[in-house]
Amino acid sequence: MDLYTLSFFFSTMWVGPFWFGMLVYPEHDLTQKAMQGPWFFLGPILMWWLVTLADPQGLFQLTKDSTDPTTILDGLASLLGTPAGAAAAWAHMVAGDIFVTRWMWNRCMEEKVSRKIMAPIVFFGIMLMPVGVALYMVFIRSEQTNSPPTD
Repeated sequence: MDLYTLSFFFSTMWVGPFWFGMLVYPEHDLTQKAMQGPWFFLGPILMWWLVTLADPQGLFQLTKDSTDPTTILDGLASLLGTPAGAAAAWAHMVAGDIFVTRWMWNRCMEEKVSRKIMAPIVFFGIMLMPVGVALYMVFIRSEQTNSPPTD
């Protein structure tokens, strides 16, 4: 196994316990404690840095290509087509997914949303982020949104 395969595996496995806790044991003390600090997204962020520092040429090339709007997409496609670029992009996506899912889970907990609604939001927050966010936006309303305005 090379560095990129290991970083892909580690990024994915890192968020698993946090996601499982939010999904299956949302009220448990261990889940609450684990989701308070930065640990839930720190693993994928560290993997992104590791992969990027191991092969910084791709990032430099992307930066160079970004000065010409007609070539930025080609540069990004080239970068993502490498093991380093794909592993870094995956770590980036996983970190974003767990970060946003944690925010939606936190809001669901604050609003005391039923588990029947919260579970699909958390599930899709990691598995298919756009679906998780859409479910969140459809089903979750803050008290401020539902209460009449005060003057």
